[in-house]
Amino acid sequence: MSGSSSRRTTGGIGLSGAAEALAAGVQLVVGSYRVEIASGRTWWSDEVYRMHGREPGEIEPTVDVVRSQTHPDDRARLSRTAVVALRAGRPFSSAHRIVDPHGKARTVVVTGQARHDDDGAVTHVVGYVLDVSPVTREALDRESHRAVGRAMVSAAAVEQAKGAFMAVHGLPEDEAGDQLGEVAARAGIPVQAAAAQIVAAMKASDVEPHERLATALGAVHPVDRPHGHEAQLARRRQRGRG
Repeated sequence: MSGSSSRRTTGGIGLSGAAEALAAGVQLVVGSYRVEIASGRTWWSDEVYRMHGREPGEIEPTVDVVRSQTHPDDRARLSRTAVVALRAGRPFSSAHRIVDPHGKARTVVVTGQARHDDDGAVTHVVGYVLDVSPVTREALDRESHRAVGRAMVSAAAVEQAKGAFMAVHGLPEDEAGDQLGEVAARAGIPVQAAAAQIVAAMKASDVEPHERLATALGAVHPVDRPHGHEAQLARRRQRGRG
């Protein structure tokens, strides 16, 4: 459905993300629904029942049921997205979380489109519900793998920097760690950042070890903070003076 009225999504997953997942072969459960505007009578396909933790026909689906099982943080946005789009006569899509009676949460993308009578009045809303929880889990898995990778790289740099102190100055491991910590503190940066700079500088030099380490230590420098972080610090300082 083109012309979606909402670009905001939950957990970074939206209609475009769901489409990409389907194109990539990710198996997503897709159901359909229909709502009569005058009576509020609602019809769900079997898949939508199961997304809500229900057996088909177990309950009568209503707007109130949908609202009660929508995550509290997402209710207002879902309603606003649908109302604004339908009033303007446009299709809509919105990602939100639903929580079933057993407490299991799913992230779904709902699409909807108005159906009109001969006079142009909206009589029904029809659309689809996609359970995009697998896409959300994959995104979280990818981020966790990246985080683990970054942690391993940082840990390796710290160990290499400590090893340089131990080899060049004959220090035990704990004293090498203390030396590295002091270098980081003088530069005002985390130990991991100082270690990464030391290792990179030592690899770039081909002089003898003592001079190589000394040069690397002299090259440790503060890391530029993002401008947004600087602005945040400035605001904090201003509040402190006030």
